[in-house]
Amino acid sequence: MRTALAVLAGRLARVLTRLRGGGSAFPGRVALLIAPRFLQRAVENLPLGVVFVSGSNGKSTTTQMLVSALRENGVDVFTNPSGANLPQGIASAILATAPLDGRLRNTIAVLEVDEAFGPQLAKRLVPHSVLLINVQVDQLNRFHEPDRVVGMLESFAAVATRHLVVNADDHNLVALASRLADRGAELSAFATDPKLLAESAWLARGDNPALATSQAAPIAASTRLVSAHDEVAVIEVDGVGVDVMLPARGLHNAVDATAAFAMARALLGDGFDLAAAARGVGSMAAVYGRGEVIRTPAGEELELLMMKNPPSMQVNLDALPEPPEQVLVAVDEGTPDPSWVYGTDLSKIRRVDVVTGTKCWQFATRFAYEGVRVDAVVPELGPALDRFLALPPPATGRKTMVVNYEQMMLIRKRLGYRELEGAS
Repeated sequence: MRTALAVLAGRLARVLTRLRGGGSAFPGRVALLIAPRFLQRAVENLPLGVVFVSGSNGKSTTTQMLVSALRENGVDVFTNPSGANLPQGIASAILATAPLDGRLRNTIAVLEVDEAFGPQLAKRLVPHSVLLINVQVDQLNRFHEPDRVVGMLESFAAVATRHLVVNADDHNLVALASRLADRGAELSAFATDPKLLAESAWLARGDNPALATSQAAPIAASTRLVSAHDEVAVIEVDGVGVDVMLPARGLHNAVDATAAFAMARALLGDGFDLAAAARGVGSMAAVYGRGEVIRTPAGEELELLMMKNPPSMQVNLDALPEPPEQVLVAVDEGTPDPSWVYGTDLSKIRRVDVVTGTKCWQFATRFAYEGVRVDAVVPELGPALDRFLALPPPATGRKTMVVNYEQMMLIRKRLGYRELEGAS
């Protein structure tokens, strides 16, 4: 009775929030207030249980790649939309499909999980398998240092009883896996060709002195990224390679696909179809804001490059084939301390048309030190976006927006794109 009331009240809240212009985590919060065990009940009968996907960067993209690979392999998957990785966000997503008894009818749940909330969610959802992508410098206002993140990841990785998949190039995760070796989960790993790793200083790898642990024993990786160029990657699983079309360009997206294939292989065993997994990833759209290309009401294409920390900004800039002709940079309080941008290689940005958001002056100052021309600093997003869109189309390429998460969501709303809260 309590669960049915939670579903009905949550769905009503979902309708009301969407009438106000988009989804939110509020419906899930309503459901959890009425039925505190709503999450536990939702997943307790799933035949293949729950998978957590976590790490500093790439969670959203890797989760959707894993979901696409599994679905193309014939698996009925429930997942949470990118960004909805807190308890109330996951509850909101469940409300979209669960019947009145609150129990999901899928075969498996693949969930993107925030590092800090993972330990709490593990107590409710009890993941049988965990995929850990990387540990990088991220949100120091929340996490303070990478070592603290390692502890968070380890606390819920320890819950896994079937599979633990880690990045073999990340010494923190290799050390974590070695500490959990006797917990019962089958350990497997993915890795990237060393020549490819050398192309990016910000991919998680063992020779990064800020992140490396000193005594991490290597792990053999049966899933490997062999090559990556633009939007095409070659990934090997158990020595068999396949070409994979990526939803967005960049070495980081190729690494995310490799991680997804490693977990799909672990989950499905001999039933894993590598070609089907490649078709699944090849048919998916870019996760919103992560290299996503959207259209304005006038039909002009815009590329959204979302960044939240030094690694994510750098890998997105590194992936640009050439400096974009037109650029808008939008950063607000979602990036509390943007001083890390002084360590970013900005050579792929030659000119910025508009800088906006509450952190606009900090970024404009950084560009000035770099000698990058800034045409306008407009703190309010609305006028800034209008100014940028009023520019004539670039002679080559697309208008490019480098944005943090909060500004990305506001821009999408202003252009008529609804949030994905509740998508599955």
